Amino acid sequence: MSHLEWSIIWRAGPFLLQGLATSFALLILAMFGGIIIGTIIAMVRLSAPRPLAWIAAGYVNGLRSVPLMMVIFWFYLLVPLFIGRSVGAFPSALIAFTMFEAAYYSEIIRAGIQGISKGQMAAALATGMSSLQAYHYVVLPQAFRRMTPVLLTQSVALFQDTSLVYVIGLHDFMTSVSVIANREARLVELYSFAAGVYFVLCFGASRAVKKINDRMAAA
Repeated sequence: MSHLEWSIIWRAGPFLLQGLATSFALLILAMFGGIIIGTIIAMVRLSAPRPLAWIAAGYVNGLRSVPLMMVIFWFYLLVPLFIGRSVGAFPSALIAFTMFEAAYYSEIIRAGIQGISKGQMAAALATGMSSLQAYHYVVLPQAFRRMTPVLLTQSVALFQDTSLVYVIGLHDFMTSVSVIANREARLVELYSFAAGVYFVLCFGASRAVKKINDRMAAA
């Protein structure tokens, strides 16, 4: 191991941090966007007229049946054709991740809603609330408390998937690592460092999710 030059990581620190910041920005925006859209899709599947529910189900099943990398390519290459101009790597990646993750979040949220007693909705409607008000004030708060650990677990997987944006040239953390590794011919040092960063972040997040789940189970 004496021939390895670990100082290259320190020298490339600002560039790597910039890539990591891009990965976190993509994670946070796609997570919140996916949860919002996923909630709407879940509610449509459960309460909307059957034709709309079929469309929502087709969206979920369709997105979950194709690789994420293909979805990224779709939005990066096809969206500019429809609007007549390029939208850039980051917006394309954000749209792709948000729409793709919405399909997975919607299934989690749908299961969480179905776990709430139907009597809760009936009681809310009996007080004069509309369906949207019943979801907003009664059903969704209880459902989100129950499914928080699962949503966070899916978000950890989302962070791992952000490394796929290298296919469209977006300089996320993994792409930044690859650029430095190839430019300096230090593949072992840089890729070992990247593996360590992903392990620390994902393992730490997984342990935090487990603690949250244990506390909720105890409560």
